[in-house]
Amino acid sequence: MTDASRSSQSARPLPVTADGVPHLHVVHDDAYPDWESVYRDNVDRIYRLMYARVGNRADAEDLTSEIFTTALRPLRLSASRGEVRAYLLHTAKTVLATYWRRRLGQPVTMIDPDSDIAFLTAPDAAAPSDAPARAGKILQALPDRYRRILELRFLEACSIREAAHTMQVSVSNAKVLQHRALRMAANIAAELDR
Repeated sequence: MTDASRSSQSARPLPVTADGVPHLHVVHDDAYPDWESVYRDNVDRIYRLMYARVGNRADAEDLTSEIFTTALRPLRLSASRGEVRAYLLHTAKTVLATYWRRRLGQPVTMIDPDSDIAFLTAPDAAAPSDAPARAGKILQALPDRYRRILELRFLEACSIREAAHTMQVSVSNAKVLQHRALRMAANIAAELDR
């Protein structure tokens, strides 16, 4: 929904009660004045949180924009700042779960406001990520063939055909190896979290 369509929506006539009196609602002092303020006040927090969860800028930016496009449609502008932040955090959990489900075949929705307070309140600098070290641990725990297929596909950005050629296996075999390697990596990641 564009800003123009949002402003045209706010210009609609007020709903009226049965008596013909306009039905008004209270806008609290801590409410946002416009959608741009909602975005500006929350984009850095959401981006830092997504970057800490996925470990790369491109995916963090994509997830951040997806969170805002998902959340702004049903969000009330009259909601308090706290309600807006809570709703954005809830939307972030859902979007992140979808991201990991697509990536790993299982949802990873561990966003806890208490433990993630540093990402939600940190200054503008991007928080350091433990994702590279974590990925290294996971890769080291995999058998050689599984580690190699994941390195080729995701670290060296090879196509499935190129990875199959490098490993001297058929394309079908490379797909099976990748699938099994991702499953095993997801299980190893779950073990590391315990």
